[in-house]
Amino acid sequence: MPSNEDSTAESTDTQDLINKSVVKAINLLRELGRHPRGVTVTDIAHKVGMTRPTAFRLLLSMEREGFVDRKDNLYTVGWDLLRLGRQTDLTFGMAARVQPYIEQLAEQLNEYTAFVLMKGELDYDIIAEAAAASRMLSVSAIHQRFPLHASAFGKIMLAELPDDRIAEILPAKLPHFTNETIMDRDTLLQELHAVRRQSYAVLDSELEEGLFAVAVGCYDADGRLFGALSATGPEQRMKTGKLPHILESLHTTADEISRILS
Repeated sequence: MPSNEDSTAESTDTQDLINKSVVKAINLLRELGRHPRGVTVTDIAHKVGMTRPTAFRLLLSMEREGFVDRKDNLYTVGWDLLRLGRQTDLTFGMAARVQPYIEQLAEQLNEYTAFVLMKGELDYDIIAEAAAASRMLSVSAIHQRFPLHASAFGKIMLAELPDDRIAEILPAKLPHFTNETIMDRDTLLQELHAVRRQSYAVLDSELEEGLFAVAVGCYDADGRLFGALSATGPEQRMKTGKLPHILESLHTTADEISRILS
């Protein structure tokens, strides 16, 4: 193994190789993404802690390469950068970054865990999952679809919407799966009110008898929901004194995922 001195030297060498202008340009692009209607060079320089001349020089260079657009002195993300983004499978990249956290959480809880990525108001994709070493994962849920009213992460997604929007989307009578399935929309709305208050959702034998799940949301830097993190297991294990510990671990991991993806 390398010594501490070797590691320090390597870290110093790496820092010397980093191009600070590139880092500054990336910070500008990230901030531009927060302003779809455009932002002036003075405002964006202030927001990223950069001098106006430096910001202008970098924005001008990226404008010439198509990574930045400008209209009436307002800068936005450029078409060429958007085109490149559309050609990239963001789901694959996110799954790779999230997977280690999901695996660590599964081992910590000794249960099955999963990360769900929101792809629209009610569209989602399960992109990462893991099971503890002592729990066999017989069937994968990756890319599978589950009913929103009968899944913990589905309730997290629904709770982000106002009641009148939920009433537009869901029928008054919901599909039945078990004796515990919430089939009445008004009853579901009352549960979603509780989800908003407590910042987590549970599924208790509503999709399969004896199956219990709990989920929390993952939010970006602007407080917008972009995904959900869940833990699932038999109710006799999950519905015990360990539930507060599960929730604490879920929230901690959700915060870490939000940080690395935001």
